[in-house]
Amino acid sequence: MRGLARGAVAIVWLYQGLWCKLLAQCPSHAAIVGSLPQPFGTIAAPLVMIIGAVEVALALWVISGWQSRLAAAAQTTLLVVMNSGGLIWGRSAIPDPLNTVLSNVVLLVLVWTIADARP
Repeated sequence: MRGLARGAVAIVWLYQGLWCKLLAQCPSHAAIVGSLPQPFGTIAAPLVMIIGAVEVALALWVISGWQSRLAAAAQTTLLVVMNSGGLIWGRSAIPDPLNTVLSNVVLLVLVWTIADARP
């Protein structure tokens, strides 16, 4: 069951990183990053690619099961930073901010459940 849960979390990161950012299939993501204050807004395209690569790396880390608590802390930090920035500067590009926050809370509950599970 733990492997299934890790797979589910990894798929979320892979979708967000590879599909939405690296393959640019979710235009709102670029719009949110573009709304960040200077100098970040001016380097939106490469920043989106970097974020996408980090998310893909997180997917691989999660699926590996290595250092699951550290992985959970990294995921939590990334989600809090990205959601905070998005809600502060790019709120107009987020179709449903409440859904975004609630979905990420559910994801983090699963992330920490995996991290606290006994092997």
